[in-house]
Amino acid sequence: MRHNGIKVRTRKRWRPVSGGPHLLPVAPNLLQRQFAADNLNQRWVSDMTYIRTGEGWLYLAVVLDLYSRAVVGWAMHHRMQQELVHAALTMAVARRKPSGEVILHSDRGSQYCAFDYQALLKRHGIVPSHSRAGNCWDNAAMESFFRSLKSERVYLTHYRSYEEARTDVFDYIRFYNHQRRHSTLGYVTPVEYERRRLVQSA
Repeated sequence: MRHNGIKVRTRKRWRPVSGGPHLLPVAPNLLQRQFAADNLNQRWVSDMTYIRTGEGWLYLAVVLDLYSRAVVGWAMHHRMQQELVHAALTMAVARRKPSGEVILHSDRGSQYCAFDYQALLKRHGIVPSHSRAGNCWDNAAMESFFRSLKSERVYLTHYRSYEEARTDVFDYIRFYNHQRRHSTLGYVTPVEYERRRLVQSA
């Protein structure tokens, strides 16, 4: 990077988006900052973030597989509502079709602790895990993805509309999964990392 004059873009200060305190049940922190997995569909992480547009905030919910750091589910909407995290999880389940138990870690925002969301997790055999209150480092892998998304794409762009932002974020997710190399994966892409695993298992 020094040889080619490449510099890392700095992140902006983290701020929570999942709302304030609530009285909903909170799951124990099963992940305990173990941001790795031995195989696909063992440990997922999820969170929400927001993107500024000319029409207002666009909210993004993402599900990430810690095995390959691949984005396996996502949803976007101009309202921060519970259906957003439902849609991201539903996509992840449909795309991955997990056959065993999956731990899904998130913060303890009301969207993730809601009874309907917990019922959805249970229906698919997914075990919830929640961060400690106000501790973004308990979900550092997910925060790392959002930092990359924003520093490499969002902060470089002025979105005039929700649709412009949706299109660009979707394009970044495809780039992230198929083209962006990860140091934690030995500098291969998430898709390539999973492909190699499947070849080795064959």
